Amino acid sequence: MNLPISLTLLRIFIVPLLVVLLFTKGKNMDLWAVGVFLLAAATDLLDGYLARRRSQITTLGILLDPIADKLLTSAAFISLVELHLVPAWMVVIIVGRELAVSGLRAIASAQGWVLGASELGKTKMVFQVIAITVIVLEQRYPVARPLGGVLLWMVVVFALCSAAQYFWIFGKRLDWGTKRREPDRLMVMPLHKKEAEEKDVAAQ
Repeated sequence: MNLPISLTLLRIFIVPLLVVLLFTKGKNMDLWAVGVFLLAAATDLLDGYLARRRSQITTLGILLDPIADKLLTSAAFISLVELHLVPAWMVVIIVGRELAVSGLRAIASAQGWVLGASELGKTKMVFQVIAITVIVLEQRYPVARPLGGVLLWMVVVFALCSAAQYFWIFGKRLDWGTKRREPDRLMVMPLHKKEAEEKDVAAQ
């Protein structure tokens, strides 16, 4: 197991710790939660950088990285709903988008190709990290509440736009694969009777 994949797995293992910190009442627990969350988010940048720098880009890493991101942000958003800091319907859209894209990736993987992260998806991830950080700190800094609301709307917009892009890419690739296989079916033609007999004799 290489270092980039180890960092991705670390991000997954941080998720339960983050949830515990978010629900724990105590002095500076919100700061601890934000610190752990930003540490996990930093591993997302670091594992990609190291994978490219060390030429350690693998199919497993490409598949695990978005799963780790989705677990981290989805756990944080669901926790914020329970803490009454964000509207549930917005989180349903965000998490629903993550599940839908994960389903597309699973289907693409079964077809033998990888549905990689898009620029819109990466931008959505950046807004998610900033929005979650600001919202967690709202109780400590009430002045940040309007900014948290704006950032949450940006997350929803980019979530929907990036989902539409993934579905478009998936549909285009699926159509391309179908068209690519069509000539093979057209080339299958019955042999002439004499040619078939000659083929049988040659086989004997």
